[in-house]
Amino acid sequence: MSWNSSSIVAVGTVAFDSIKTPFGERERIVGGAGTYIGWSATRLGVGAGLVSVIGEDFPKAELEAMTSAGMGLDGVECPEGGKSFFWAGSYHEDMNGRDTLATELNVLADFKPVIPAAWRQAKWLMLGNIDPTLQASVLDQMEARPELVVLDTMNFWMDIALEPLKAVIARVDVLTINDEEARQLSGERSLVRAAKAILAMGPRYLIIKKGEHGALLFHHQDGELVTFFCPALPLEDVVDPTGAGDTFAGGFIAHVARIGSTDFETLKEGVVVGSALASFTCESFGTEGIRAVTGDRLEQRVKAFRNMMSWTASAVVTTT
Repeated sequence: MSWNSSSIVAVGTVAFDSIKTPFGERERIVGGAGTYIGWSATRLGVGAGLVSVIGEDFPKAELEAMTSAGMGLDGVECPEGGKSFFWAGSYHEDMNGRDTLATELNVLADFKPVIPAAWRQAKWLMLGNIDPTLQASVLDQMEARPELVVLDTMNFWMDIALEPLKAVIARVDVLTINDEEARQLSGERSLVRAAKAILAMGPRYLIIKKGEHGALLFHHQDGELVTFFCPALPLEDVVDPTGAGDTFAGGFIAHVARIGSTDFETLKEGVVVGSALASFTCESFGTEGIRAVTGDRLEQRVKAFRNMMSWTASAVVTTT
């Protein structure tokens, strides 16, 4: 498997993380949005062309593993003498909150993504969580409008670059954010009202991630707001949720790419597949969980979602 016209292009960090959770801690393990997106896509048999930047300290063995898995690295820059982006964080006891202990931009500080010429007509584009002006620059480099553009962002950019963020949101098909960010971006407390306000900004679809409470997919159809809800799979152990959102996004767009359709039903399936892949990431530190996913294991987990979400009415509810 290698990058081709049916592969996705993913822009995002390839980096180091140091993580502490109630289940233990790991120092300087490989992480980054682009890394998780790439591993997630390749678990579905979909190639992923990564656009990122690394330092000379990034392990060659990791790059070889990524290439072998089906990631194209022609868009990954490595400035001479540079050090890779580094983030350190500590999760709270409930695993929902976390504290950032260190952020070292290093080579990311001067990163200007350049899309390889061969990738500029890609049908599927994933804009990972980076500066919205850089996300816009990627869109400007595409020679043809992709069939689906997915954008991930966070409250940090809403705080310091709201207008550039709104400008790039207006140019994409799918926006993925969490519930807190949806409220901040829209100024609405109700997620339904928030969804309506955000869809009015331009994207065709909105995904609101709710962590252990699942994900919501919103879309306007025939003048009505259509909603799909996918619960999170209850896990016996959540070891490390770092990268779960990026894993979800990679699985979502990769599923759409392998089906080749952008209709609402396919996107609903993508939410379920992305959620299933993200559940593997949560069960281990770093990329260990997603790297170990096989087709059989993924099918079993998707089946668990299907069983959890289906029901048969035993009686008709009537009123007197």
